[in-house]
Amino acid sequence: MNAFFAFRLTATLTLCTLLSACSTLAPVTPVAPTASSAELRQQVIDVERAFARTMADRDHAAFAGFIADDTIFYSPKAVRGKAAVVAAWKRFYDTPAAPFSWEPEDVEVLDSGLLAISSGPVKNAKGELIATFTSIWRREPSGQWRVIFDKGNNACEKCAKPAP
Repeated sequence: MNAFFAFRLTATLTLCTLLSACSTLAPVTPVAPTASSAELRQQVIDVERAFARTMADRDHAAFAGFIADDTIFYSPKAVRGKAAVVAAWKRFYDTPAAPFSWEPEDVEVLDSGLLAISSGPVKNAKGELIATFTSIWRREPSGQWRVIFDKGNNACEKCAKPAP
């Protein structure tokens, strides 16, 4: 057998082996969520309510647990990163009474189950509508939902949904 033929045969066998090995690798597409859309939506509603409860309970440390490391909060300018957001929001937890509260009104989850959006009213201590919020949540590999984007907006009384 000549050297050129031996080289081609070795190269071909090596390539076949590599392609065969690659075909057994897991796909790179996201894995389908194990929960239904309704279950994922309820998870986000529950986690948003727990997040809001940190304000009512005056629990700044618990607030920090809902924030992703790479988060961005608009307060009113972009505040980047968990440490910066947690520090910026500390002032809202320093008083005995919560200065405001929020509640999810609309929640949607991507079919992939990896991202969700929640929005709703923000009310002052008297219960008056003062703003609205929008949060984007990411489901971490552990299954825990964490805020990656958050933005408040001025309230529009005419835009407020009527009470049911």
